[in-house]
Formats: sequence, C-alpha cells, structure tokens
Amino acid sequence: MTKNKNLHDFDGKIEFDLNNIREVDCVIVDKVYAQCQSRECFPSVEVDTGEGTFSSIKFKQGFILPDTLRIDNIPNRPNFKRVRFTLRIPYKITLTNGETMENNLPDIEKDIVLFIPEARDEFQFNIVAETSSKVLGQPVVTDGNVVFAVGVFIIIKVVGRVQLLIPTFGFCPEPPPCQEFAPEDVCDDFDNHPFPLFFPLQYGDLFGND
Repeated sequence: MTKNKNLHDFDGKIEFDLNNIREVDCVIVDKVYAQCQSRECFPSVEVDTGEGTFSSIKFKQGFILPDTLRIDNIPNRPNFKRVRFTLRIPYKITLTNGETMENNLPDIEKDIVLFIPEARDEFQFNIVAETSSKVLGQPVVTDGNVVFAVGVFIIIKVVGRVQLLIPTFGFCPEPPPCQEFAPEDVCDDFDNHPFPLFFPLQYGDLFGND
C-alpha cells in the first residue's frame, strides 16, 4: 500500500489487504465494557394539537436525566453493579400549517444489572443510552387531538476511555473528489427516447397484405 494511493472506490469505501498491515499503534478510544438491550411500548400517547391538524412526528435521541443515575454495589457479586436512571425521549410534532409542537414521551425508569469491573478511583465509567423510537400503526386524528402508539428500542452501554493496541495500515488515504450537485436535465432523458411515428399506419401495416 503506497502512502499516496487513493483506495476509495466510487461509493467512497476503502479497499484494503490484511497483508499490508504496517505497524501497531496505541490509540485512545471509548471501549464498550458491557451492553444490553431493552424495549418499551406506549400503546396510547395523546397530544392536544389545538386548532392545528397533525401531519408527522419525529423522535430525538433519548437521554438520561441529570441527577437520576445511581450505581450501587451488589452484595456477593463483584464486578457487577445495580444501575438505575430515568430515560427521557423528546419528540416533535409537525402540523399541516407548518407549526411544530415539542414534548416528551412518558419517562422510562430503568433498574438493571450491568458488568462494571473494579477500577482505580480515577478511572471513570460512563453509562450511555441510545434509543430508536418508532410509531406503531397509524395515528388516530380527531378534533384537536392525535393519539399514537410508540415502540422504543434501547441499548444501554458501559463505556470507559482506554488505550488499545491495534494493527494499522498507516494514515488514511486522501478522500475521493466531492460530487458536485447538478440539477437533473430533462433533455438528457429525452435524447434517448425513440423517434415516434409521424404518419398513421396503413392497412397492410395493421392487418397484413392477405
């Protein structure tokens, strides 16, 4: 692998050969020590839209409410902790007139057990929550109200910043050129259209000469 070789294909992906590993490097990364998945379902979330009419809803990334995270030891279970926190997921509703309304789903209370190994006092583990929220079924719109169901997928992680020794291919190659935006030209497609018949078909063309 040469230093200046551009290894990107047209999709922006990098092709590489494991035989070309150059060295091992020490990097600082956020390592996931443990993780688990969970899910919550809210069968009926009702929002007063006033005089507006519901159009769409989008969810934001959930977050752990400040001052709600609590990590406690578990008797006779070294390296495992009881983790409790409140998870909040904001969402934004857009009305047909363009107005928006922001609110939160009902708070989610978590009380779980996670692997958190013993570490020096100065080492800090972070509890990270990631969410993916989806509307289930079709929202029901009535006068001044919308009612919808929401399913929430949750991944909870124990993250610690560490140094890792990893094999590397050297520095990243130069990126591919940017693709300039160009509006579609309807005439480009027209150039490939077959030329039409200018005159009506004759009897023989339609029914043969018999």
